[in-house]
Amino acid sequence: MVKNYLKIAIRNLWKHKTFTIVNIMGLAIAFGTTLLLSMTAFQDLSFDRFHEQKASLYQPYLEIHRPASIDKGTSVPIPFTPALKTAFPDLHISRWGWLGANILRYKDHEYQSDIRAVDPDFLTMFTFPLVTGDPQKALKDPAGIVLTETFARSVFGKEEAVGKTVEIKKDTAWQSYLVTAVAKDVPTNSSLRFSGLTRFENFPNYNTIKDDWDKSNHEVYIQLPPLTTQTAFEEKLKRFAHTYYKGEIDKLKTAGGQPDKEGEYLRVRLIPFTDLHFDPISSSAGVNRFYPYLLLLISAFILFIASVNFVNLSLGRAFTRAREIGMRKVLGARRRQILWQFWGEALIISALSLALGVLLALLFLPGYKSLFQQSLSPDILRSPWFITLILTGFALVSGLAGGYPAWVLSALNTSLTVKGKITVAKNHRLRNGLMVVQFILSGLLIICTTIVWQQLNYMRTAPLGYDKEQVLSIPIGSHIEKQRALELMRTRLAGLPGILSVSATDINMGRGRDNSSSTSVMGFDYKGKEVHTNWLQVDYDYTRTLGLQLLKGRDFSRAYGTDSGVVVINEKMAAAIGEKDPVGMVLPIGDSHFRIAGIVKDFHFRSLHQEIAPLTMALIPPSSVNYILVKVTPADLPGSLRTVTAVWKDINPTAEVEISFLDENTDKQYRKEARLSKIFISGALIAILISCMGLVAIVVLVMGQRTREIGIRKVLGATVTHILSLVAREFMFLVLIAVVIASPIAWWLMHRWLQDFAYRIHIGPWIFLFSAAVALLIALLTIGFQALKAAWANPVENLKQE
Repeated sequence: MVKNYLKIAIRNLWKHKTFTIVNIMGLAIAFGTTLLLSMTAFQDLSFDRFHEQKASLYQPYLEIHRPASIDKGTSVPIPFTPALKTAFPDLHISRWGWLGANILRYKDHEYQSDIRAVDPDFLTMFTFPLVTGDPQKALKDPAGIVLTETFARSVFGKEEAVGKTVEIKKDTAWQSYLVTAVAKDVPTNSSLRFSGLTRFENFPNYNTIKDDWDKSNHEVYIQLPPLTTQTAFEEKLKRFAHTYYKGEIDKLKTAGGQPDKEGEYLRVRLIPFTDLHFDPISSSAGVNRFYPYLLLLISAFILFIASVNFVNLSLGRAFTRAREIGMRKVLGARRRQILWQFWGEALIISALSLALGVLLALLFLPGYKSLFQQSLSPDILRSPWFITLILTGFALVSGLAGGYPAWVLSALNTSLTVKGKITVAKNHRLRNGLMVVQFILSGLLIICTTIVWQQLNYMRTAPLGYDKEQVLSIPIGSHIEKQRALELMRTRLAGLPGILSVSATDINMGRGRDNSSSTSVMGFDYKGKEVHTNWLQVDYDYTRTLGLQLLKGRDFSRAYGTDSGVVVINEKMAAAIGEKDPVGMVLPIGDSHFRIAGIVKDFHFRSLHQEIAPLTMALIPPSSVNYILVKVTPADLPGSLRTVTAVWKDINPTAEVEISFLDENTDKQYRKEARLSKIFISGALIAILISCMGLVAIVVLVMGQRTREIGIRKVLGATVTHILSLVAREFMFLVLIAVVIASPIAWWLMHRWLQDFAYRIHIGPWIFLFSAAVALLIALLTIGFQALKAAWANPVENLKQE
């Protein structure tokens, strides 16, 4: 019997090829898209969950309640860790800092590396398994180093790495390290990434600043003792803050800081380690938690739209199979048997669609990874959780989308089905309701895509207050002495056509090709109040190179000697110190005093996610030069880039050329939004494509049911335009209802999303009118061809239809 049902199902599917192909292709595209989007979501949601002790791992951060703001930051001073270990001896703790060098040398060969400075507990706290070596001893020697497997292979080839001596360049000197262990490669879903680990005592200037509580320059991770909760430990940390940050707390009270509801001005709080990838406080944050769930939501939308097509097409085809169902009932078929037959057809379609969808996902995976800049592996497809998710989706689609039409068809009236006069859902309420929901989802994606694209375009084109299109940024790296590199570039570029000026800085604008991005904030007391300012070290001609507007006073100038004791501030900083005319005023910053020489107009030295903050620019010492900035004429930007690149390669031939324009750097600040925009656009296009496939099939069915009606209307004088409007009117009305419902939902979602940006667009009514027009146009084009085909048909042939 099962074999007979299978034969009949295959025969029926083959007989109605158009609807079978529409169903299979629609579901296959939906399954394939869902697989790819779910893989991305799974990758993000699985971050840092491979650590065996993840439930007890946390990152401390400081929460400081200032008069007008609450500052939160994970950067802490070096003595923080010893003090915390003294206060809580049963705590496992490790610092995490950059070694200050990225060049490793072995036998006169140099390699780019990412070496991190940690404490001995690191390898016992975190699950980074060792291929060779003992995790208890690997970081015992201050001169030891642990390398990852791939990096060790690139350095030593097939040689045994443990026991070998390598050198790392710090500033201008090489320091020797003994390889004590080799660790497995860091998983792609890890917030902590490195190619090597060494003791924190090797951190830059460690001996000089190891007791300095004023310099925060690294992060810390802790493992709580068993049965200790986050809330309970944060409560214990109050006493720790009162002991070691007493001076800071007193300053906050004097300055008018606003304490929290428990009366605390400064607190040490904890971020669960599994939340690092999503928490904006952490420097390891990758995405907002909203994004992976958004991907899963879009996946559900697409699967639902494909399922709606399945239901509508199955019900719409009922009238063509009415006699078949009736004859089966007359011959003794029970409802259960008819139900199994139709559900079996749905199961075959679903299974074929899933298999084709998996094939499409694997086929398009490389392009998808490139488009969305994802480091995905097909191994995710073998994850138990992922397999469970996919099988659940398959069961829902085949069970609901296939089962419901089967249940309806099996319940048809026997007498009417034998005569072939049955029509399913006479008023088409179910079909119309499902189509409205389908187009609500498509309308949501269209509106959200439009708003995301508009915001991203605004961020890319908004005036930032400096010349980002004409300025080249060159990361100096570790291959050449920094000040010498600047002097050589200034000398060699002087007088060359297209070169306007050369300067330097310690912090890049945006995110350059070295993928580095950082900020520096200084706090000081000024006339009884605490002032915080971003600290930027720049060379002469910085203002001219970036095209900053000087409002008062003067810029740094060689005519005034070294100018090392003066600063240039922005308008926000001038407002922060509260002086009517701050030029000439002295600021007591750190152990030095700086006189304000000039004020520049505010400019966006950070991304548009954040408001412009107070900024102080000081003349850069030679050791702090990290980036050379070159301003070129706009006439021939590619030619100027080639000129600067050639000079840089000649001066520093061993360095990797990573020269970029500042507009490229600023665009990289919005990679998260760019990725979201691509996902929205792709999801919207696929959802609309599947909707259109279903709409075409439904129109074909409707035309088949109304063939005689259309023939009679044409005989009575109806024009093609009249028939087209008659057919399209119902569907266009449904699309319009869907857009009206989708608009307020989309406005609410996008309004919340835009709150992440200090500078954002206004959601105007034109966006919803535009989206409605797009949806109506797509529907009209989809319906129009089939409607015109029916309207142009010979009415005599139509009237012959039974």
